[in-house]
Amino acid sequence: MTGKPTSAASPDDVRSRVGAVQDPEIRRPLADLGMVGPIEVRGSEAIVSIRLTIAGCPAADHIERAVHEAALSSPGVTSAVVSVSIMTNEERSDMLATLRPAGRTMAFGPESMTRVIAVTSGKGGVGKSSVTVNLAVALARRGLRVGILDADVYGYSIPSLMGLAPGGVPVRPTRLDDAIVPPVAHDVKVISIGMFVDDTDVAVAWRGPMLQRTVTQFLTDVYFGDLDVLFIDLPPGTGDVAITVGQLLPHSDVLIVTTPQPYAAGVAIRAGALATQTGQRIIGVVENMSASVLSDGTRLDVFGSGGAAAVAAGLARTGLKVDVLARIPLSPAMAQAADSGIPLVASDPDDLAAAELTQLADEVLKRSARATATVPLTPRS
Repeated sequence: MTGKPTSAASPDDVRSRVGAVQDPEIRRPLADLGMVGPIEVRGSEAIVSIRLTIAGCPAADHIERAVHEAALSSPGVTSAVVSVSIMTNEERSDMLATLRPAGRTMAFGPESMTRVIAVTSGKGGVGKSSVTVNLAVALARRGLRVGILDADVYGYSIPSLMGLAPGGVPVRPTRLDDAIVPPVAHDVKVISIGMFVDDTDVAVAWRGPMLQRTVTQFLTDVYFGDLDVLFIDLPPGTGDVAITVGQLLPHSDVLIVTTPQPYAAGVAIRAGALATQTGQRIIGVVENMSASVLSDGTRLDVFGSGGAAAVAAGLARTGLKVDVLARIPLSPAMAQAADSGIPLVASDPDDLAAAELTQLADEVLKRSARATATVPLTPRS
């Protein structure tokens, strides 16, 4: 690429521009990560050295292209050569120490400013995971830093719903020594046990102790960076994983998802009761697959009505005041979005269900028990 130089090229300016390029997985500038090596300018040509974190880095091509473009954007530079090498063990250790100065500790304890929201249900098939991914993407589209931890070990679906399992083959996280860097989709960092199996049809046959160790490892070894919100997609019911999350993160909030069916509502009440036993706070109930309105104005109650209200009433009998935050109408577009790996709020934001999910995201933020004064609430440009 060539052009007419407007001024003498400056190595310092090239370094500044290259150093500002973000690693797409770690989401930090290359300069902060120690990934920028020597930079030389010969006339109008910039020669840039960068150090990737590991051999076979999945973001290598993206980083090299971004660095090349950044170097060319420097005044006086008309051509650029990017030299790529791999960090030494010592350099990588120094980088990890910068990222995780406290070592292998849980990053989302009570002192953390990250809002942790566990999404639960009483039974499977109510659309809990679909609600989770749409809330996460809705908040990310507002400029928040968002992550999802898929703790539904037996029924993991988050990789597919987020487009991270093309052709049924899950995208692998990047390992940096003892740290796991989660892949990113739709500006959301995602980790799931489904990323560690050969394909998304593999069953995970684990018992309690193994489940507890897995959830604990995800909370300690996965480098999410600084998040505003972490969603945890829990398995349905009141089993080992829900208990473990409640014990490890008793300060977290809980969002209950149900359908209009009376049976789904009944078991959802028990899931909510478990959360209160571990000290978690229930912020509300969401009714998914609620009544939809046809083009002629006919109201279609495929799964009945009143499920979310029944959950709120059932929890009220235990002394808990819980509000119904949203009723998400049954939407064929939502099912299509799930199959495509693009959550509905991104693929079809004008759909009625997408609009309800977007309002739900706002409502969830309003009910935060943590400080949100610095959280941006306007869409990014």
